[in-house]
Amino acid sequence: MSLLEIKDLSVEFDTVDGAVHAVRGLSYELDAGKALGIVGESGSGKTVSVLTVMGLLAENARVTSGSVTFDGIDLLKATRSQMRAIRGQRISMVFQDPMTALDPVARISKQIGETIEYHDRSATRSQIRKRVIDTLESVGVPDAANRADQYPHQWSGGMRQRAVIAMALINSPDLIVADEPTTALDATVQAQVLEVFRTIRQEHGCSIILISHDLGVVREIADDVLVMYAGAAAEHCPTPEIFGDPRHPYTRALLRARPGWGPRNERLFTIPGRPPDLLKVPPGCPFVARCAESEGLEACRTVVPPLLEIQPGHLAACHRSDELVHIEEEVAS
Repeated sequence: MSLLEIKDLSVEFDTVDGAVHAVRGLSYELDAGKALGIVGESGSGKTVSVLTVMGLLAENARVTSGSVTFDGIDLLKATRSQMRAIRGQRISMVFQDPMTALDPVARISKQIGETIEYHDRSATRSQIRKRVIDTLESVGVPDAANRADQYPHQWSGGMRQRAVIAMALINSPDLIVADEPTTALDATVQAQVLEVFRTIRQEHGCSIILISHDLGVVREIADDVLVMYAGAAAEHCPTPEIFGDPRHPYTRALLRARPGWGPRNERLFTIPGRPPDLLKVPPGCPFVARCAESEGLEACRTVVPPLLEIQPGHLAACHRSDELVHIEEEVAS
């Protein structure tokens, strides 16, 4: 049964230059206990889509179509009080930069404890403190009893990220949304943070949405991957198929752009061109201007490719998704 279901979601931002079409017709489902990775370049609509789920869109944003259903509740029609009851209790978010997400003049224990106080008025100070320390220990914070009384600036970047994860986890939510949780962390700390998320899934059984630019990070956590481009879904399938059988040229380009993908001493592959201007989305496939596979096919420039199931559980929005398999097979042979 789906815990979260998004159908035909479109979100626009009103600006002085016009409406920015940030999310365009996005649909996906997430089952209880599963992890979904959302990848794509900056501006592809990843964060906006989950901020819509959280009810945290900016004032100049508006949902123009679609629905967001969480455990049978239509979040787009929920009242402010209903969203406050859900947010932090049943759905929590790990924001991208823990230094800006944390209050620099409040102790770590106070900030995490406030999440409990808001949703459980009957909790005593001693109960709150114990839960805070236990949760910090569960995400790998050493000497949690003493460190809980420190300020964010006294913690390293990796430790601050653990504090933000603990804050999201403290009320045992059904869904945790993590927006670039490993950004700006070195490889060792990144591995530690990813291990925290694996432990969370095993011990708490919650669902996770992990947003990242890094396919390698997503590969470590996610059961399924959603690739977004220009505000829309380009490909959606189980994680092994993204790496073993990608069917969209953009997905293949992202894979090629990873360090270590090609032979040694070869220049790192970069995707040519730039994403389209979402103030005025061009007709046809939004990736056409950067796509090496669009040559000779007029439909790529005139017809928006629908997101179709090309094999069980594997969806792609490309006019040549079937041909790409043969191209891969020819290269492999």
